[in-house]
Amino acid sequence: MSDATLHETSHEPDDFAVQIADQVESFLVAVTEIAKGDEPDSAVPFLLLEVSQLLLAGGRLGAHEDIVPDERYEPDLGPEPDVDDIRERLAAMLDPIDVYSEVFDPYEPRKAPVPARISDDLADVLADLRHGMAHYRAGRTTEAMWWWQFSYFSNWGSTASATLRALQSLVAHVRLNQPLQELDGLDTDQDLSEDVLAEEAGRVMVEEIGGPLGLREVK
Repeated sequence: MSDATLHETSHEPDDFAVQIADQVESFLVAVTEIAKGDEPDSAVPFLLLEVSQLLLAGGRLGAHEDIVPDERYEPDLGPEPDVDDIRERLAAMLDPIDVYSEVFDPYEPRKAPVPARISDDLADVLADLRHGMAHYRAGRTTEAMWWWQFSYFSNWGSTASATLRALQSLVAHVRLNQPLQELDGLDTDQDLSEDVLAEEAGRVMVEEIGGPLGLREVK
């Protein structure tokens, strides 16, 4: 994919930039709708699907050659859109399965897992994607693509990947009829080792989430 393609003024449906923007827009709309809480029974499976599809766009951006913005300095977009409302709605909907443990860099040896929140992760990803979408809607296609690619490597790619693992694990536990363990009293401002994480785990049985997820009736 050449830089010239990104600079074209005519946006054909098969243009790389248009395809990425469409996938980003789809994610933004879908997660915003899910956060409204109209269909809480399907929230986790829908989030699993949306994050999976978003990471396809991320993979394409990651495999693409480096995108260079038109301007040396990023144009001012004004105040960033607030994502706190969506963050809070997701946190309420996903409680008590919002907190999970994550290793930030799998290539750092003996790195202990730390607690994270699905709601925080999704809100952070939304903020990154909205920033790029503001450029795209303003006609700054190359700037948008640069931002989405850069922030994929620096933040939202790893954040979405961690969220995907948490969501996939959650759905797998339910589908396989396996009990889950709750990080009882654990929060994201604690710096805990792997052993402490294990000791803090309490009980959350599949019965508590299987029904709300709408995946399987647990006997």
